[in-house]
Amino acid sequence: MLKTIRVLEAAGELPLATMELGGVLAAWAPFPPAVLWTAQMLLVASSETLQCEGPISTRDSSCHAGDDWEEPRDKDFHVKSYTFSKPFHLIVSYDWLILQGPALPVFEGDPLVLRCQAWQDWPLTQVTFYRDGSALGPPGPHRDLSMGAAREADSGQYHCSAVFRSPGPGSPETAPPVAITVRELFPAPVLRATPSAEAQEGDTVMLSCQTKLPLQRSTVLLLFSFHKDGQTVRGWDLSPELQIPAASEAHAGSYWCEATTEDNHVWKESLRLEVRVRDCGDTSPNRGLTQPHGCCLQASRPRASPVRCANLASR
Repeated sequence: MLKTIRVLEAAGELPLATMELGGVLAAWAPFPPAVLWTAQMLLVASSETLQCEGPISTRDSSCHAGDDWEEPRDKDFHVKSYTFSKPFHLIVSYDWLILQGPALPVFEGDPLVLRCQAWQDWPLTQVTFYRDGSALGPPGPHRDLSMGAAREADSGQYHCSAVFRSPGPGSPETAPPVAITVRELFPAPVLRATPSAEAQEGDTVMLSCQTKLPLQRSTVLLLFSFHKDGQTVRGWDLSPELQIPAASEAHAGSYWCEATTEDNHVWKESLRLEVRVRDCGDTSPNRGLTQPHGCCLQASRPRASPVRCANLASR
């Protein structure tokens, strides 16, 4: 039954809002979080707290709660000037044993913790966790399994088994499987050159390391670095751009960029991009390019002879 929603002032910039549930049978609970913390499955007669972190105001937040929930339904929560998350499905089970996992989508780099939860929190022994039918380790006394920073390879069907110590059924029990999908936090970056990867000496070239975060993780900070021919051109920085103010032959080469989260849990690199810099004497007849008058004076490192410059300037 959902009774209240309380918005609590917390230290720092983000207040916390909590919902307390007790004796829930089943419910759809739309909530406006940046992050919503709960388990997606509960045991009957258990209680759980939903905690929301987000830029909300205690004065502008409200909850409209009616009678106790006896069957799945949508509830009306309202927070002014805030974007709502999608509802999640809360399942309440009558089993002796359940596997509790994250309720919201899991992205690369998120902490992934599983719990083998017993009826009435009775003590367990010989707890074993499985993914896609294979044990993730030997049986042990711990009902929590921390898998560290999640990877896409961690996606799969999970369940746990355990033996109840007194009280309990006195026999091994197995929890129903739970599907966990780890989503991509951001795709491998794409390195682009503006206006072109084909430049003339003296041109300004902007390299851009392009990738995109999902809406649910839009506040994650990414760091970018740039590399050329096996050497680091610029170390980690918040800017996804690198400017070459006056291109020269020395700037030609194979470039790539890398993107990572602040904690380095998620790291990806782009494909190579060949940057070519033509000198003034390269008329590139196959490309139909025409050299500007006085190009030798504009280049950062003139390579054409004075006679050739004079011929070009007289055209």
